[in-house]
Amino acid sequence: MPTIHRYTADLEWTGAARGPTADYQTYSREFLLRLPGKTELRGSSDPHFVGDPSLHNPEDLLLAAVASCHLLSWLSLCARQGLRVLRYRDAPQATMAWNGETFAFTEVVLHPRATIQAGDDIAAALALHDEAHRVCFIARSVAFPIRCEPQVL
Repeated sequence: MPTIHRYTADLEWTGAARGPTADYQTYSREFLLRLPGKTELRGSSDPHFVGDPSLHNPEDLLLAAVASCHLLSWLSLCARQGLRVLRYRDAPQATMAWNGETFAFTEVVLHPRATIQAGDDIAAALALHDEAHRVCFIARSVAFPIRCEPQVL
């Protein structure tokens, strides 16, 4: 496996079609994100920052990246340990706060709820959440704390 992985994207501000950024309150924040070989994603800023509430925003996408990376890391570890995961669902939450200069994420809390095969080791499955956090590429790349409050049945 290569030691360096590169990712590319094409990001276009499609809101320009509605006019220039002449006024903070009225210019369109809509953008189009294209990732090679994948479905296009339309986005905007968060509604608190005058964005379209029906579109994904960068804050949503960051929370989704943290939660899905944890999921995939944990599933990988479970599979390698022979733990048979039957279900997994998370209700992650992110907090962003004013830090005196700008807004920044201050915390993400994951609430994964998983079901494993009867007879598999629940304690081992719970412990693997700590390891998943340690190896998660996204968690290792952000500057805010990520807490995990898992439940395994």
